[in-house]
Amino acid sequence: MPPPSTDAEHTAPDLRHIGHWREGRATPGTSGRVGPVYDPARGVQTAEVSLASPAEVDAVVASAVRASHEWGSSSLTRRAGLLFALRELLNASRDELAAAVTRELG
Repeated sequence: MPPPSTDAEHTAPDLRHIGHWREGRATPGTSGRVGPVYDPARGVQTAEVSLASPAEVDAVVASAVRASHEWGSSSLTRRAGLLFALRELLNASRDELAAAVTRELG
């Protein structure tokens, strides 16, 4: 596998770009580095993903630690309810999720 490229080296403008997801929202990467994303079924590159800088990793870890404290201090009833709701959402969206994973979205 080739090493990650910088944004300046990337020449295929038709590729989808994937940034980061932090604290419930999309955020762009700031390192200027990207890595390829391949469709495993076809073996072709379909996107590029921002690679995090050390500062971005530190910020995400700190955010995850805060979230884990909030989650752990919530009641078992609340946590179970949220997980069951997630299960229902996943079941209701099964076909759309399968299409997204295989990139067969219309």
